[in-house]
Amino acid sequence: MEEGGEEMNAGLLLRKGEQEEEECKLRKRMWIESKKLWRVAGPAIFSRVVTYSMDVITQAVAGHLGDLELASMSIANNVVVGFSFGLLLGMASVLETLCGQAFGARKYNMLGIYLQRSFIILFACATLLLPMYIFAAPILQLIGQPPELAAQAGKLSIWFIPVHYAFVFILPLQRFLQSQIKNFVHAAVSAIVLIVHLFMTWLFVYRYRFGLFGTAMVLNFSWWVGVGLLLAFVLYGGCRETWKGFSMLAFDGLWEFLKLSAASGVMLCLENWYYRILIVLAGNIQNAEIAVDALSICISINAWQLMIPLGFFAATGVRVANELGAGNSKGAKFATIVAVITSSIIGIVFFILIITFHNKIAYIFTISEVVIDAVDNLSLLLAFTILLNNIQPILSGVAVGSGWQSAVAYVNIGSYYFIGVPIGILMGWLLQLGVLGIWAGMIGGTAIQTLILAIMTIRCDWDKEALEASSRMEKLSRQNER
Repeated sequence: MEEGGEEMNAGLLLRKGEQEEEECKLRKRMWIESKKLWRVAGPAIFSRVVTYSMDVITQAVAGHLGDLELASMSIANNVVVGFSFGLLLGMASVLETLCGQAFGARKYNMLGIYLQRSFIILFACATLLLPMYIFAAPILQLIGQPPELAAQAGKLSIWFIPVHYAFVFILPLQRFLQSQIKNFVHAAVSAIVLIVHLFMTWLFVYRYRFGLFGTAMVLNFSWWVGVGLLLAFVLYGGCRETWKGFSMLAFDGLWEFLKLSAASGVMLCLENWYYRILIVLAGNIQNAEIAVDALSICISINAWQLMIPLGFFAATGVRVANELGAGNSKGAKFATIVAVITSSIIGIVFFILIITFHNKIAYIFTISEVVIDAVDNLSLLLAFTILLNNIQPILSGVAVGSGWQSAVAYVNIGSYYFIGVPIGILMGWLLQLGVLGIWAGMIGGTAIQTLILAIMTIRCDWDKEALEASSRMEKLSRQNER
């Protein structure tokens, strides 16, 4: 009996030792993957926060000029510019799939070709969208915005045309660099641009009193400074392996590239536009100016914090694409798990912060007590939106890295526009809950979309995805050789 007991104890100790060794290996793997993730996410978060801060500064300056100025800047920036930004961002994001997988497969020469194709496609798309800027005032009035607000926002939209064309170049350049783990360049450029933006805002708005026109022109100038610096880095030796100069190959296979870009564009722009629709719907209720001001402040705070999960979105897309391109299905799956856990923890922290400072957060944008009280009433919904938005973009990043854009586009249409928006309208008008009802209904759409993406990710066959990534790279490589 004693001998049997000793053997049992030895077996238990052995299994315990093996378990501790496995736990140690898991912690080490998570640490290594976290470092890889943060290597992309850190600069991506920094650059996105800094870039969005320019918009926040512009909106805050407009808010201190007056309530009408804040509302018109919110409409122009969140609806008109936001509409085109969402579509162009989505179309540029196809580079996260193609460049990420090509870099993982060590087909470096293909990255520069993809970048040039993206420039061509986005420039054509931006030109087609130009009438939306030119005729913004009548369009906004047609969808129910008050005449004075629509006229002011329409004038601002025309002033923002240079920003519109800046997106054509800066969005593909960002994804081109981050797929090579060189997004530290964008982070450095973003810091320089923010300093320029702050100085120019002080000079033209506060020193020379150019008012709302000055805020728009400064934002245009700042975006184009960023374009110039990133282009200079790529063209003059910063990417020797992946940039071999301009090539006529960029015009080959444009149709296939357009189809991939369009799928990516639909997927991401539907997400980007979703909460901006709140601004439009708020313009149709009583006390529209106050509702738009309060809602635009909440959307700005949400979007500001969203730069963090969007950094993880970029990092997850790159990590998954790199691992799938290299044929490492287990690595792609593990990268997904680490990214979701990390971003969820950050979301919980910000949820607590919003709940704690619910009655103070609006002071960044306004000193109007009516608007501050309205924002306070919306703070709980803002907290839940931020929590959900720290999970959903990571799952979208998996989709981009894996090339699921077409499937996710259908999920977004169904969740957002067939469920979220109708429920929001029902609660806002029929149940007479106003902005609270509209937003609460739309959060339901986000929750359903997040659940569906989670199920898709859990059920994913990673070995199959790795084989498809390899097949895609071979097909595109043969097209380039022809």
